[in-house]
Amino acid sequence: MRYRHPERDQIRIDGVLSALGHPVRLAAVRVLDAGGEHNCTSVLVELGITAKSTMTHHWRVLRDSGVIFQEPSGRENLLTLRRDDLDARYPGLLDAVLAGARTDEAGS
Repeated sequence: MRYRHPERDQIRIDGVLSALGHPVRLAAVRVLDAGGEHNCTSVLVELGITAKSTMTHHWRVLRDSGVIFQEPSGRENLLTLRRDDLDARYPGLLDAVLAGARTDEAGS
């Protein structure tokens, strides 16, 4: 199974902001921002989510908006943040959103 991913020029700001506007998706993006590929299970463990089905919708929203790249690998999916594409389309946006999330977390 291969997933459909938007091309860089098809990524739209409203989709990106909507995807990043949900706390669980934003937390997942923060995990992926460490770089490299992550399997779904490792992200779920870090987020403290026990059911994979809980994240199915969130992965789709992030993938369809162009925030992540999701590739099947055996029984897992490998996830990668599309930082280069997002930075090319909207310079500084991802850094600003992630910095804001860190600030909010520190203030909690």
